[in-house]
Amino acid sequence: MSDDETAAVPLTPDFYQYLAAPIDRVEQDAQGLWIFWPDALRLRCHRFWLRENTMGHGGIDPATREGLMDPAELSDAMQMTSCDLTEAGDLQILWAPDGVRSRYHSGWLRHIAEGQHRPQSWVPEPLLWTAASLPQPPRRNARAVLNDNRALSDMLNDLLARGVCVVEQAPCEPGFLNRLAARIGPVRDSNFGPLWDVKADVKLAGDAKTNTTANTGFRLGPHTDLPTREIPPGFQFLHCLINEADGGESTLTDGAALIEELKTTRPDDYEILSTRRWIFFNRGPGIDHRFSAPIIDLLGGEGVPTIRAFYPVRAFPDMADEDVGPAYAALRRFYQLADDPRFELTFRLGPGDIMCFDNRRILHGRKAFSGSGQRHLQGIYIDRDEVLSTARAVNRARATLTDVA
Repeated sequence: MSDDETAAVPLTPDFYQYLAAPIDRVEQDAQGLWIFWPDALRLRCHRFWLRENTMGHGGIDPATREGLMDPAELSDAMQMTSCDLTEAGDLQILWAPDGVRSRYHSGWLRHIAEGQHRPQSWVPEPLLWTAASLPQPPRRNARAVLNDNRALSDMLNDLLARGVCVVEQAPCEPGFLNRLAARIGPVRDSNFGPLWDVKADVKLAGDAKTNTTANTGFRLGPHTDLPTREIPPGFQFLHCLINEADGGESTLTDGAALIEELKTTRPDDYEILSTRRWIFFNRGPGIDHRFSAPIIDLLGGEGVPTIRAFYPVRAFPDMADEDVGPAYAALRRFYQLADDPRFELTFRLGPGDIMCFDNRRILHGRKAFSGSGQRHLQGIYIDRDEVLSTARAVNRARATLTDVA
């Protein structure tokens, strides 16, 4: 097969197509090599990494595109006998002692040099907002999101950048959220079930029995769901099927903006909220989920911290006695800030609206409601990994189409 034929259908350690990016030169040393492009971009490659990423020959399985080489098999005897460039500008290496000849697509190597292989690639950076900078959540059409990958890309990018999006004009049919989830990723189950109801009938409120405040007409202050879990659900989707009650407006607050405000104006509060731990505990027959963590949980230490802010399940301080008083004082100010009109959006969900938001970043709530009539929402959780995965895939496909066009 000629270089041109190989470049037309590149075989790389993933399932993406790459434009050719011919390499200018390579410089070999004892442990690997440097790759240089004409614009002076360069990439350092260790010889073991290159051998692991050989297509076939015990490196990358051409069918699954997963690595086959057990690290125990790496040997000092694995050496690059020669390295050169093909006519197409791809890297080519001859290996000792087995005589394997490896070829590495120039565009694939270039995407690594540009950092496009990193977790934060192909997704937007978080954009912090207040009520002044984002007076209403961005809105996307449900039919378009279901049928058009560009609309899906826009919706997911809203979620990842601002943490919130309302998908509007959805059918008011129970279970529709499963159709939306099928476009994004698997639903995360919980003690509420994979698809759960938030349902209240004000006319029957005096006689109704429920085990959750969500199914009453009471106010729900700004909060995030399931802080009782080691890793709370990444995103929440609430589909409004019926909303006939007076009041019950939804609220949203950007926790990332609150964190920046605390760092600037109340650094002591930020320090307490991000280091002193509380025990979160689900109360329920046959249920015993519990976890100890700060209100502002840094988790992996990258990106926007996870906000653990659901007061109905915050059960016990898990800190030194002398820290409890200051921790309560910081907690009080945090919730006051979350409910401050400078930071909190207030709007009414109508039938067919799906409020989608980052459950680990955005604090959501609900005003009290009364009068007569029903209010019925359905909800699902989808983990952050699934949203990120689908966003990267549709964003890369969209960029490729734009490049081709």
